[in-house]
Order: sequence, then structure tokens, then C-alpha cells
Amino acid sequence: MTPPSFIFRVFCALAVVLTATQALAQPPPTPAMPRLFLDCNRCDDDYVRREVTFVDHVRTREDADVHVLVTTQDTGGGGRQWTLKFIGVGAHQGTDLTLVYNSLQTATSDEVRAGFVETLKRGLLRYALNTSIADRLQVTLKKADADEDQPASGKDRWNFWVFEVGGYTNVNGEEQQSGRSVGGSIEATRTTDAWRTSIDLSANYRDSEFIVEAEEDEEADAPLGRKTILSVRRDLEASGILVKSLTQHWSLGLMGSAESQTFRNFELNTRVAPGIEFNFFPYSESTRRLLTVQYTVGHVYHRYIEETIFGKTRDQLVDQRAELGLSLRQPWGEANAEFSFQQYLDDPKKYSLGVEGGAEIRIFKGFSVEFFGEYSRTRDQVYLPREGATTEEILLRQRQLFTGYQYFFNFGFSYSFGSIFNNIVNPRFGGGG
Repeated sequence: MTPPSFIFRVFCALAVVLTATQALAQPPPTPAMPRLFLDCNRCDDDYVRREVTFVDHVRTREDADVHVLVTTQDTGGGGRQWTLKFIGVGAHQGTDLTLVYNSLQTATSDEVRAGFVETLKRGLLRYALNTSIADRLQVTLKKADADEDQPASGKDRWNFWVFEVGGYTNVNGEEQQSGRSVGGSIEATRTTDAWRTSIDLSANYRDSEFIVEAEEDEEADAPLGRKTILSVRRDLEASGILVKSLTQHWSLGLMGSAESQTFRNFELNTRVAPGIEFNFFPYSESTRRLLTVQYTVGHVYHRYIEETIFGKTRDQLVDQRAELGLSLRQPWGEANAEFSFQQYLDDPKKYSLGVEGGAEIRIFKGFSVEFFGEYSRTRDQVYLPREGATTEEILLRQRQLFTGYQYFFNFGFSYSFGSIFNNIVNPRFGGGG
């Protein structure tokens, strides 16, 4: 006779096997809406959350199903190119996509953000097709504009040239201080795959008046009075560059500049220099990564407002400049760095070198650090005036002072925790930013 305990154990084993078999036979649960982490410095986040409603917006990459990394660069027509890199995360690992949106120079900010969102929606569609909302999605085709489907004539009456004119003025003041500034600029650019040309002209004038207590004349025993100190800075600048694309890694350039600057004692400062540049990565990847080396040799002409500490009123020199630049925008964050070296070949002891860089890095979920620093060593201040600067000029930053070095550094961090979802927009009392 079979013991009851044995029968009970057999029954339990059969129950476990049947339950496991049933579980394997059932299809896996359909995931809810895809979770989006939008990594974009220029985007209107509130607008995106209001318009893109078929995803869950989350605050960190670790909680997302898709990470959208957005990079931008200026276009030859004066607009902006937005590159959207869709990176699958978790179950979507390996499901990547890249889309490009080009905004026109004449587009308003509302038109730009609307065009960006439409491109974002098209890229997110593939991640939503296998979710519970797939049956609720609809695809529509808007009616084409009258001339949208017509072939382009192929004739550009501007021959790729784009012009921009701008100006500004402002005034400010209080009882014992007032200031004014006025400026303007003209820019002309022409950009093709083979050539890039840019010409810039700018002018700026700034002055400030300060009413201060005058020092007492002890000999005359005169009472304290008031005097007015006037601070004036003028800047005129013209620059141009012509660049020839050679390969995906090499470029040739010719650049020139001319300026008049009271702060650095220049009545006229010009430089004309040919140069070459090498990019370790293809230029086609410039929105995500750049590592360039640039070298130029130039003829420099200085005409000074005041006689310099070297007894010169003008100089003709030959210099060389080298720059190493790095720019990265990756899923872990972004980083930029630059090393520069300048030297007068007529007098190699006169040189300057500098290094600067910064980064914003995600260390772990919700925690990121950011820092920026720069340091320069200066041995080429040939323009310093012999007379030196007055106390007022020093305090009001009207003159460049002698210095052997300059530095600046800052560091910060942020840690965010709590709910992972970021869908709601509430702009009341400034809550919308």
C-alpha cells in the first residue's frame, strides 16, 4: 500500500510542472509605453513633454528604453543642423538610429522646436510598435505644399552666400553712475562641401561715468568735493577665413584679421596667415567628436596708440601658432579641451601658451560632476604702453596690465533622486522655467 505522504509529494511535483508549463506557454507581458531619456542642451523640455505623449519621459539614462543624444552645428545657410542619435537601452540594446533635422535661418523658435519634435516622433515610433499603445498609434500624411514636390531649379541666385547684419545699444544708470554702449556687426559666409568662406566686421563702443568723492587738498585745506571719472573702451575688428576641404581628415586655410583696440594699446593690429588642419576623426562625425591639430604661420603688423615698454610705436613680426582641440559629446556626457601655443619667430623668447578644458560627466545614476579650468603663461606682451596705467584705469579695466600668467577653475556636482518619471508640465508661478 502506497504511503499517503508519497502520494502528496507526487501531487505537488505534478502541480509545479503544470504551473511551469503553463507559464512557459503564455506570451511575455506586453511592455507599457517606451521610456525616453532626452539628452539635449538646446531643447525646450516642457514643449517636448507636452507634444510627445506616447512615451514616458524619465530623468536618467539607466531608467530609459531609448536614449536620444542630440548634437547641433551651424549650417552654411545660417541655420542649424540637429543630429538625433537614438540609442537603445536594456531590451532595446543594439536598436540604434540616426535622424537629422535642418532648421532654416529665418525660422522662428516656435517653428524650430516644432520641426525638431516631428523628427523626434518619427525616430521614437519604432520603439513604441511593440508596446501596449501600438494599437492606438496612427500614421498620417500631410498634404504637400504647392511647390514642395517640384524639383529644384538647381540655380541659387545667392551662390550659397548668406549675410547677416546686427546692431545693439543700451543705457544704464543710477545716481552716481551711468553707462552707454553701442555696437554693430556684419557677417558674410559661404559654405559648400569643398570650400568655406567667412567675413566678419564688428564695432563696439562703451563708456561709463562714475561720480566719486575727491581727495582733500591738505595744503589748501579745501573741503571735499566730487569729481567725475570717465571710462571709455573702443573696439573695431575685421576678420576673414578661406578654407579648402582636402579629405575627411585634412584641410587648408588662409586667415586674416585687423583690429583697433584701446584696451591693448592697438591703433592697428593685423595678421595674415596660411595654415593646415588635421582631424583624427572624420569631419562627418563632428557633431559627436572632434580631435584637431591646427598650425599657422603669419605676418603680424602692430601700430600702437602709445609708445610701448620696448620704445616702439610700431612692429612688423612673424609668428607661429599651434592649437590642439578636443570636443566630445557621448552618452556618458561631454568634454572639451584646447591647448594653444604662440611664438614670435623674430624673438623666440616672446611666446605664450595656454590650456583650457571642461567636462560634464555622469558618474552613476542621478549623479554627475562638471568642471572647467584654464591656465595661460604669457611672455609676449609687446604692446604694453611705457607710461603704465593710472589707478582709475586699473580699477575700471581700461588697460591690459603686465602679467606672467592667468588662471581660472571651477567645479560643481549635482545629484538627483526620487521619481524616475518626468512627464508633467506645470508652468504656474514660473514652474515652466
